Amino acid sequence: MATLDFSTPVYALAPLAGFTDLPFRSVVKKFGVDLTISEMISSNALMHQSQKTYRMLEKSPIENPYSIQIAGSDLDVIRRAVEIINEREDVTAIDLNCGCPAPKVVNNLQGSSLLTDLVQMGKVIETIKKYSNKEYTSVKFRLGFNEKNHEEIARICEESGADYIAVHGRTRAGRYKAAVDYDAIAQIKQRVSIPVFANGDIDSPAKAKWVLEHTRADGVMIGRAAVGKPWIFKQIKEGMDEPSSTLIKEVVLEHFDQMIAHYDRYGAILFRKNLHSYSKVGYQGASAFRNDVNRIEDVKEMREVIEAFFTQEPLV
Repeated sequence: MATLDFSTPVYALAPLAGFTDLPFRSVVKKFGVDLTISEMISSNALMHQSQKTYRMLEKSPIENPYSIQIAGSDLDVIRRAVEIINEREDVTAIDLNCGCPAPKVVNNLQGSSLLTDLVQMGKVIETIKKYSNKEYTSVKFRLGFNEKNHEEIARICEESGADYIAVHGRTRAGRYKAAVDYDAIAQIKQRVSIPVFANGDIDSPAKAKWVLEHTRADGVMIGRAAVGKPWIFKQIKEGMDEPSSTLIKEVVLEHFDQMIAHYDRYGAILFRKNLHSYSKVGYQGASAFRNDVNRIEDVKEMREVIEAFFTQEPLV
C-alpha cells in the first residue's frame, strides 16, 4: 500500500529554509499534517559530507511519510546525494527544488533557475528517479522563471519520472508578492495524470477549500501560514476552532524545548524568529516582547519570559 493516499486531499507542510527544521515539523505533525518535508538541502553540501547538512536529514519518529528536498543540477553530484539519502530507511520521497528564488541558489543553476534549462531539469529528475530507492520522486516548482511556461514544466516533470508535483503559483520574478495564479495550477492539473499539490498564499481553512475546488488539485502545501500557526492543519482537516491561550502557550513552550533539545543553547537564539511569529496572533505588548527576546541568549531566562508573555489572553 502506498504511503500517500491521494484518493482524498493530502495536506503537506511546505519546505521553508530556516523554519521547517525537525523541531518545527514535530510540532506541526501533532496537528495532523499528512506529509512533512525537510528544509532545502544542498546536494553539493551533502556530497561533501557537511555534518551540518547531514543533520538536516534527520526526522522525528512521528514523521511518516517524510520527504527530503534537495537542490542541484550537476548529475554526478545529484546521484551521490541520492545515494547518501538511500542509506536512510526512514525517508518516503526525494523532492527536487525548482522553486527557490534566492540569488545565491539561482546563480548556481539550482532552485528556480532550473526552469531556464528544462532539458537539464528533466535529466536531474531522471537521475533521482533512476538511483533513488525511495517510494516517490517529486518536484516542487514555480510557474516559470520570468514568464509562465507552467504546462511545459509540468509535462517534463511527468515524462522524466516524477510521481507527483507541487506547484507554487508564482514565477520566480513574482517572488512572494505577486498574485498567486490558481488558474495556472488548474491548467497543470488538467495537463498531467500525476497528483498535483497547490501551493501559495493558502492561509485559512476557507482558502484551502476554495483552492482545492478551483484547481482540482490532489492536495495543498502550506508553508508561511503555518509559521506561528502550526494548528492550521487541524483547523483545515477537522474544523478546529481558534486555539485557546492555554494551547498556544503549550505549543510555544514545546517548540522551544524541542529547539533546545536539538540545537542546545543556540536553539534559544534561533527561536527568536519563531517567537516573532507566535506573538503576532494578537497579544498586548508584543512589540516590547520581541525586543526583549532579541537580546536574550540564556535558555532559562528566555523560557521564563515566554511563559510569562503567553499566559495572557490574545486580544483577538
